[in-house]
Amino acid sequence: MANAKIRLLYFDGKARAEVARLLLAAAGKEYEDVRFSMEDWPKFKPSTPYGQAPALEVDGVMFAQSIAIWSFLAREFNFYGKNNLENFKIDELVQLYNDYFTKAADYMFHTDDETKKNEGIKKFKEEDAPRYLGFLEENLKKNGTGYFVGDSITLADIIALDLNTGTLSSVVEITDDYPLLKKNLELVKGQDKIAAYLASRKDTPW
Repeated sequence: MANAKIRLLYFDGKARAEVARLLLAAAGKEYEDVRFSMEDWPKFKPSTPYGQAPALEVDGVMFAQSIAIWSFLAREFNFYGKNNLENFKIDELVQLYNDYFTKAADYMFHTDDETKKNEGIKKFKEEDAPRYLGFLEENLKKNGTGYFVGDSITLADIIALDLNTGTLSSVVEITDDYPLLKKNLELVKGQDKIAAYLASRKDTPW
């Protein structure tokens, strides 16, 4: 992958593409960050494998599905653990994240009824998010290194960072009730390449 030409295609926002961007930043890998508006999406849609975004093009070959993209990049850049059991744990945490992201997105973006939207977001903030954060805190406690898996940054830590700085940051509050998670976030955000990316990242509403 060192010399591979990579293009990441997604809307002009974080959401499902930001974990991939964070992984590429952490790896120091140059790539083309192709962003488009909702209005321009029909121009790009036919070039994607399933008419969905994000999509990742590697040396001219297009791939899709966000979790598959994250897993591929994590493997390629050594953010996927050191053995099959660590891989398994990372997959578990990624799937857990996806469950909660999907639930939050349903409330935030998939209804035009403002009353239902506000009720859903309130429920997520008060019930779903604390439950999820509790799971993350417990995983950090069990591992005992400051990281979710092993003793260095993996995809699991990147998704936790995205939780704090990405689309869900408006509905997930990481309070002092989660000290290990707060410490983990500081560890990850303190990495030079990630810190540089976050400092220069384009500000988008979601």
